[in-house]
Amino acid sequence: MKAQAVSDMQKNTQDLLIRQREVIGCRLKKLNGKQNEIKSKSSAVRENIVKKYEEMRRVLEEDCRITLSLLEMEEMAAVQALDNLIETNYVLLKDIEVQLNEGMVDSDIQPGDRVTMYEDRVLELLKETNPGLIKLDKAKSDQLLGLTNNLLLFIRSQVPIAKRLLKSYSSGVVLDPSTAHPKLIISSEGDCATFTDEWQDVPEHEGRFDTTLNVLSVQCWDSGRHYWEIDVSGKIYWELGLTYQSIPRKGQKEDCWLGRHAESWCLEYFDGDYTAWHGGIAHPLPISSCFHRIGIFCSFPGGLVTFLGVDSMTPLYSFCAGAFTDSLHLAVCPGHDLHGTNSKPMKICQS
Repeated sequence: MKAQAVSDMQKNTQDLLIRQREVIGCRLKKLNGKQNEIKSKSSAVRENIVKKYEEMRRVLEEDCRITLSLLEMEEMAAVQALDNLIETNYVLLKDIEVQLNEGMVDSDIQPGDRVTMYEDRVLELLKETNPGLIKLDKAKSDQLLGLTNNLLLFIRSQVPIAKRLLKSYSSGVVLDPSTAHPKLIISSEGDCATFTDEWQDVPEHEGRFDTTLNVLSVQCWDSGRHYWEIDVSGKIYWELGLTYQSIPRKGQKEDCWLGRHAESWCLEYFDGDYTAWHGGIAHPLPISSCFHRIGIFCSFPGGLVTFLGVDSMTPLYSFCAGAFTDSLHLAVCPGHDLHGTNSKPMKICQS
């Protein structure tokens, strides 16, 4: 009986493991299918975008061809007219050279009369072949150039498509003074955080950061897509990102720093170097540009946090969280003033 019980237990265990293997195999199949689906959809969108830009390029190239053809036709007519005048001059010049070579031996015409005749012909030729008679239509040329320049200015004036899309997700945000470290001054509008060496006389409570120079937004978000821009011009050190409400606020532990735990996503800038942080893992970025504005895009449907250099709409780094487990707050850290080199504030740009 005991042996039978052991055998039954082993069989049950084996059946359970087989079922678990089948479940995991099914999940792997769905994950691989989802991965292929995402790649396929992204590829299709990418292909359509490229086609649209190629079509715009063709339209511009055709417009350029037509515009240049107007100039070329006028140029051809002017050049042909000048060729005819040049040929007329060559004919008379050759005739004069022949007369010079032959010594003007024609006895029917007196030398003085011959000189007068050629003088009259030359005067008439100079009158008829005056280069000033052949002109391009300057007014038309100036108008074509002006219209072309206006088209260029119009194209340049258009907000880049990526920026226009992100701007459509702009969300109003105000910094929460009650969360700010006592050495941060938060503007009355709640859009600016500035470091000060003086410890501010502010109430102490559980939600205030007491070591890291952080401040969170009043608002939090748990769905949709959102975009913010922060002005960091004139600074050599700062941190900014998104965090759950549960981020630690007290003590010396690095858990209080943005991006040093699983509860926040951060972009850090220090003395020319950019680093993306999450879960305590640093991702140094090979970027040499110094951006004056940093954009943050958050997509709850996509589980995405993306940082961008707004000046040129350069993607800096993207975190794919898969699914956020809580509401997110915007967080900024202007850093110490570093002997006056980092005294500028961090300012939220209201679009």
